[in-house]
Amino acid sequence: MRSVRQQVRYAGLLYILMCVTGLLGLLFIPNALIVRGDAVATANHLRAFPTLLRWGIASELFHQVVFAYLALALYDLFRPVNRSAATQLVLLVAMSVPIMFLNVLNEFAALILVGAPPFLATFSRPQLDSLAFLFLRLHGEGIGVVDVFWSLWLVPFGLLVMKSRFLPRVLGILLVIAGVAYVAHSVISLLLGGPRIILYERVTMLARAAGEFPIMLWLLIKGADARRPWPRPAGVVRDAAS
Repeated sequence: MRSVRQQVRYAGLLYILMCVTGLLGLLFIPNALIVRGDAVATANHLRAFPTLLRWGIASELFHQVVFAYLALALYDLFRPVNRSAATQLVLLVAMSVPIMFLNVLNEFAALILVGAPPFLATFSRPQLDSLAFLFLRLHGEGIGVVDVFWSLWLVPFGLLVMKSRFLPRVLGILLVIAGVAYVAHSVISLLLGGPRIILYERVTMLARAAGEFPIMLWLLIKGADARRPWPRPAGVVRDAAS
């Protein structure tokens, strides 16, 4: 059984791994392949570099697997602090994972369309390019939907950090602020649809980065504060008292 210090470091390692793979599959690779507003250019990129998109898909799936293990690791770590909040954290993560797994089907559909298999011979190339671009757009909208869960889970996470005695309270406050800011961003983005407020998006992205990067680095590098009492399961406390 891991000590609290080992659990903290393990969670930090998973958090960093999730962040790296997520940035690769959700940001860097899509930005390299998708030309905003240009279906033909995007389809040409997919035809030229189909393996790159497949790596992006693999990264997205791996990112979600790591996310699930991170939620379980945090549950084990914070269950003695507040079991209800720890359960909420796991449930919010659990609801996002299957949505993301289904969402990558849109990217597979785009790859099939730009490959122009024989059974799609009734469609012209411009039509196939437009459909491929549509499925990539649907993938992006799907991420917008799941972003609500990716925002909400930061709130119970932050509250748990604030209530814990082995992590700095300020890290939890930053997580709650980031979670609330990004929930507002996700809701506004869904309601507005096409229009985006660029300054507002940058502010909310900065809030999320300011909330998540400190905690993930602290978990991995600093770990738990050995000078503070660590939580113990309720059963252990009762046994000790008796």
